[in-house]
Amino acid sequence: MPMQRWVHTTSLTTLFLFLLGPQPSLSDSEGDLLFLLDSSGSVSYYEFSRVKEFIWDLMRPFTFGPNDVQTSIIHISTTPTMEFPFDRYLSSGTVQQAIRDTQQLMGDTNTGKALSYAKEKFFSDEAGARPGVPKVLVWVTDGFSTDDISEPMQLLKDMGVTVFIVSTGRGNYLELSAAASQPPEKHLHFVDVDDLSIITKELRDAILDVIQANRFRAVDITSSSFRLIWPKLLSQETGYYTLEYAPIDDPGRKKTKQVSGAHTNLMLSSLAPETTYQVALIPESNMHYIPPQTTRVTTLAEEISPALVLISESKPHSFHVSWAPTPDSVIGYQILYGPLPGDSVKLLEVDGKRNSTAVENLAPNTTYLVTVTAIYKSGKEKSLSAKACTQEGEPESGH
Repeated sequence: MPMQRWVHTTSLTTLFLFLLGPQPSLSDSEGDLLFLLDSSGSVSYYEFSRVKEFIWDLMRPFTFGPNDVQTSIIHISTTPTMEFPFDRYLSSGTVQQAIRDTQQLMGDTNTGKALSYAKEKFFSDEAGARPGVPKVLVWVTDGFSTDDISEPMQLLKDMGVTVFIVSTGRGNYLELSAAASQPPEKHLHFVDVDDLSIITKELRDAILDVIQANRFRAVDITSSSFRLIWPKLLSQETGYYTLEYAPIDDPGRKKTKQVSGAHTNLMLSSLAPETTYQVALIPESNMHYIPPQTTRVTTLAEEISPALVLISESKPHSFHVSWAPTPDSVIGYQILYGPLPGDSVKLLEVDGKRNSTAVENLAPNTTYLVTVTAIYKSGKEKSLSAKACTQEGEPESGH
């Protein structure tokens, strides 16, 4: 009977994924993600199969690779076993197949022993783990262990590992909430094995938050600038950061900046639009070696200006023209204006930093066509027009 339920649920899941279509890929996220999987005799074959399905669903949108996410599985059994090292499977297809091929070992539920083993593997070159990247442990359990977990789990957390726990059994809430990273409401889930899909997105988002919060990355990206942010690796006293950046297709244009160890962000400006930059953060520590971190950032296309033209302060012989936005990539504006109907046109030229000008010496009670043209540093031009009406003039005396 359980097998029939499993087949039915799997076919529904497959149908749902087919209807849903391809899932967006979660790239630009770097971290070592380890699943501690209860493979002991206290877990039924059906439960083990559902947990494998859950793990794959959780991992599906991630991008795998030496500069992205790497993953591994350690079995909880009489003796802990690593199913595959972190760096063996570096694509979604191979990870999916490896999870599918994972077989239950049976044996005792020696979770404490498996946690001690996980601590070794999380920081081992031999196991394919990488120094300096975020470490996340997801322990899927039926809630029982035959040995002590508190000490090895605390050691893992002391070494910077973020611990998520998914309990599919009853379990001891106090023991599991102490074992999970804090706060437990974000890191501990109690859920029936048939309802694991309910927590998939929430857990995936939480893992992503951990991975990205500890990464060197760019935010506030525009056509000519972006802000770099990074975790606190140094202090004012322990060193400084060197930042190097250059277009990937022109590394000879490399620029270097240095900031104190107290910084955790830096704005880079005067960049070229629609250009991919290779950026390196080099922590210069006077205490110990900290490996550099790198990222790639692509600036946006040139901001469209003007996107908006407004006419205000209309008088018999003048009105005011303003526009937005005014990006750094614009060197100047040309304002063409002339009465409608007609082909008489006059030109005003305005500096690229200004966003308004007065237009004067106009005829009263007349409709004008006003065209604002942005001249970009690249030589491109972009125009937008608006109509403006001057007010009636003062009546002549004696009328």
